[in-house]
Parts: sequence; structure tokens; C-alpha cells
Amino acid sequence: MTTPLRVVVVDDQELVRAGFVALLSATADLEVVGEAGQGEEAVRLVRATRPDVVLMDVRMPVLDGIEATRRITSDPACARTTVVVLTTFGLDEYVFGALRAGAVGFLLKDTPPAELLRAVRVAADGDAMLSPSIARRLIETFAVTPPAPALAHLPELTEREAGVLRLVAQGLSNADIAQRLHIGAATVKTYISRLLTKLDAETRVHLVIRAYESGLITPGAPAS
Repeated sequence: MTTPLRVVVVDDQELVRAGFVALLSATADLEVVGEAGQGEEAVRLVRATRPDVVLMDVRMPVLDGIEATRRITSDPACARTTVVVLTTFGLDEYVFGALRAGAVGFLLKDTPPAELLRAVRVAADGDAMLSPSIARRLIETFAVTPPAPALAHLPELTEREAGVLRLVAQGLSNADIAQRLHIGAATVKTYISRLLTKLDAETRVHLVIRAYESGLITPGAPAS
């Protein structure tokens, strides 16, 4: 029997938190090992339970989700734990901070249950994702945001690498990219590993942000 993925749920609204806990607990391959209502409590809980995935709210009292995420992802003891940010808000001033703090994904709280469960499994597998709606909002934001000068000089990518990166930026998972490009999932992972190295990005989400900030990918660019 496969060991369930261990999840911690963090949200300052008790009713919302209870809903996520109920959804996850009703799924055979997932196990909720703790829940917290604010950031400091979440950091302590994660250090104590070492979950596979944390579903992290952003706006919370005492310590917000951005700083809680930063503390968790920077703690060597929590190296095997990934953080997926959940929020009621769309692309607000908190999102980029959360992603740069080390979150591997970002989903809206109105994400369909099946998609949320998939996001947990994907994050635990190291194949972090952005929901398509968030990916579109990222693109819209970068459409009106000038590239960062510090990232102007990035290495050139092959045509295939650029194509994979564009699909990642659209919010596609490795399996989706493999299907779209008619290549194996293992090949997609190899391309993404190369991209992470070339763009000096720590996570899949950071890779997308860095690509847009640098102007390497422009909004509306077609995938190869």
C-alpha cells in the first residue's frame, strides 16, 4: 500500500481551513497531519511534522504567508517540504513575494477540488505548477512591466528549450507538455532541469518569473 502524502493546511479562516481539511482527508492518498491559523504556528507545525506539502494562505495575522513560506523553505530541516500558496485574491502585491520566498505553486481558493488535489500531488512529486488562470495573470502583469535590467543578459535557449519554457509559463504540467510536444515525460524533466540551470532558477515558478522579467519570453508568444 502506498504511503499517503502528508499535508499541512494553513489558513486564518477556520471555516475555509476546515473545508480544505475535509477535502484532503476524504482522499485516500492524502493525509492531513496538521493545521494552523497563522504563520508562526505554521512554521512550528511544519518543523515538527515535516509534511510533504503545505497549503499556505497569504494574508494572516501575526506572521503572513510570505514570511512563513520563506522560513520554511530556507530551513534545511524542511528541505523535503514544498509550499503551495492558496489565496482568495488574484494577482496582488503578495503573490510575487510568496513565489520568491520559495513557494512552488500558486492557486486561487476557488480552484476546483480536483485541480487542488492534483496540485498537491504535483507539488509533492517535485513538478510544481501554476494554475492556468494564475499563469495568464502573470503574463498580463509582465505585459505592462518592463524587464528587470539585472536580468537582461541570460543565456540563449535552443528552440526546443524555449518551447518547453513557454508551455511551463502557460501553467502546463510535465505530463501536459509531453503530450503537447509528443515527447516523453522524462525528456520534459530533462529540458526543465536544463532550463533551471541555464536561468539560475531554484524552482519551476522562479524559472517562469525570471524568463518574463528578463524579456526572454514576451506575453502572447506562441509555444514552439
